[in-house]
Amino acid sequence: MKFSHFKLKKKIKNLKIVFFDFDGVFTNNFVFTNENGVECVMSNRSDGYGLKMLKEVGVDFLIISSEVNKVVEKRAEKLRIDCYSGVENKLALLEEILDEKKISPDNAAFVGNDINDIKCMNYLGMGVAVGDAFPYVKKASNLILKKAGGYGAVREFCEMIYKTKSNIKENKF
Repeated sequence: MKFSHFKLKKKIKNLKIVFFDFDGVFTNNFVFTNENGVECVMSNRSDGYGLKMLKEVGVDFLIISSEVNKVVEKRAEKLRIDCYSGVENKLALLEEILDEKKISPDNAAFVGNDINDIKCMNYLGMGVAVGDAFPYVKKASNLILKKAGGYGAVREFCEMIYKTKSNIKENKF
């Protein structure tokens, strides 16, 4: 169910943590493989500044990815974001992290793009789909971003949070 503008602002004001999928969220979901089997992905540098904005307003964040690939860990390391990769049951890990940090699921968001993100999106207070997420993911989300994964979707959501929590008036989302 999509949120009204008022409910969206209220949910964002109460956010304490944002969980991100990696592939299709921080990347455009494409992978380049060379003749040695080494994979490379494309990500958007502006997403890193978005994460800094979350820190400024006291919102925690991390990556939970089912992908087993060093590129996920290396990008997370560069962005200074905690990362769990190779996770088969994202929801179980998410529940464990919320419990450990003593955060209510209602004060958390999950940003995803594919079917293995839906359980997490539905469990939390806010499910967010990148602009090019698969149709069933968009249907399950409360908010669909304008930007596609790898093209600034992370930055878009981070700015939304920053502006809302900082009471910046030009909230035109």
